[in-house]
Amino acid sequence: MEDFLKREYSLSKPYRGLGFSSSSQWDLMGTAMVTPDQVRLTPDLQSRQGAVWSRIPLVLRDWELKVHFKIHGLGKKNLNGDGLAVWLTRDRMQNGPVFGNMNQFIGLGVFVDTYPNADKRHDRAFPYISVMLGNGTLSYDHDQDGRLTELGGCTAMVRNAIYNTFLLLRYSKYRLTLMVDVDGKQEWKHCADITGLRLPTGYFFGASSATGDLSDNHDIISMKLYQLTVERSLEEEKEVEEEEEVTVPRVVDMEQFQVVVQEEGMSGVQFFFTLLFSILGLGVLAVVGLMVYGRWTEKRRKRFY
Repeated sequence: MEDFLKREYSLSKPYRGLGFSSSSQWDLMGTAMVTPDQVRLTPDLQSRQGAVWSRIPLVLRDWELKVHFKIHGLGKKNLNGDGLAVWLTRDRMQNGPVFGNMNQFIGLGVFVDTYPNADKRHDRAFPYISVMLGNGTLSYDHDQDGRLTELGGCTAMVRNAIYNTFLLLRYSKYRLTLMVDVDGKQEWKHCADITGLRLPTGYFFGASSATGDLSDNHDIISMKLYQLTVERSLEEEKEVEEEEEVTVPRVVDMEQFQVVVQEEGMSGVQFFFTLLFSILGLGVLAVVGLMVYGRWTEKRRKRFY
């Protein structure tokens, strides 16, 4: 597999000259810093943003990206955040609210989200890894943890893991596959599979992270890109030639991925108090009704004497 490694798009130890040398193929941004063992995007401190971006635009049609990362910190569960993102986008080196990158981005975002903002919902467990395709108009909604724009995803226990944590992105023949290896078994587990996805060439790989009131250490240990050798029919080659004209990423039949976000229902405590006050209200009405009826009955009696 290492024979297919494309070093010009890859980031791995030793990180000589990374972000400082003119010969480096990667740039650092924000709080990102290089240590002997990792590129730390953000430390376990509040209100930090950091990123690392490739300087070379991707020209490969079929590829596989293996990301070795680590998220760890002192905060208890759900008292940590916010996570990190892996990118393949048109624009690079942009600060913003989406895990340290700009919103309404153009390209691909893979989000390793460690904090549940929509905490009253129980349709998924966190940490959660999701995929989003941006076209320049779609916005990532942190309040809903990106549900409205998610193309697929899975739960992956990557925070403070005792094993090495990896994610794998494979793009070939308009199909994007996301897999994870987080439990030390050295086996890839399915996370998301998206067909009919068109990605332009000339975009940049990157990784970013952000902390807010809650924090964690967010580290990138390596990002290794491999070129895939894929056989294509004449018809498929024709499609590839047409694909080169694609300038904005898109998904065929986007509606199949749309998530309906329902309004949150009442919690158990809310339901109890609503029921209690309803019963008390009915009781008051009943007492008032009995008092009025009693007075009316008494007046009626007096009329007959």
